[in-house]
Amino acid sequence: MPVAITISSHHLHCHKLTHHLSASLVAIKRTMVTATSSSSSNSGAYTAIKETVTFEREIKKSKFIAIAGPISDEQSAFSFLSQVRDPRATHNCWAYKVGDQFRSNDDGEPSGTAGKPIQSAIDSSGIDRVMVVVIRYFGGIKLGTGGLVRAYGGVASECLRNASTCLVKSKVPMGVEVPFSLIGVLHHQYWIENERWKLFRACLFPDCRAKAN
Repeated sequence: MPVAITISSHHLHCHKLTHHLSASLVAIKRTMVTATSSSSSNSGAYTAIKETVTFEREIKKSKFIAIAGPISDEQSAFSFLSQVRDPRATHNCWAYKVGDQFRSNDDGEPSGTAGKPIQSAIDSSGIDRVMVVVIRYFGGIKLGTGGLVRAYGGVASECLRNASTCLVKSKVPMGVEVPFSLIGVLHHQYWIENERWKLFRACLFPDCRAKAN
């Protein structure tokens, strides 16, 4: 005998809302992927060092200590310099790079024998937003112009080679506007797809946050 099944209009309405929300989330994810791809294609990514790293070498009785650290701008560069420089040392030479901005200083060494080699080491490393300070304690034996260039450039390069690096990508701010009538469905949909959504965010958009109004 046929059995009559009654489906409430409220259930149908919720089903339609859920379907609409699912389609919206898919569209949002596609938009985010497109935005991120566009950001990467615009050279928004750069290689940075994760933390401060130190390398030390003795050359003809002079001790050279290279210290590299991440910076964000000129102000943070000079803040880093004030933290690591040793006023007791013979020289505190340095260079930094932030985007297209380079600066270097020989700190009393013959012109072009310290700051420039450190700058060249940074440029060759491919690392951005970084500062390298090379501290020298004079050991009594002069190295000559060529020797100084090799010493400062060499310890700076070795220091950067030993650094742990990461790829930093530009953040893409995203917003999701949801009508009040969809708030309950949004939470329900979120809990259903919680693990998949968390994996999606963790893999592709670790800094993304959705806003519901």
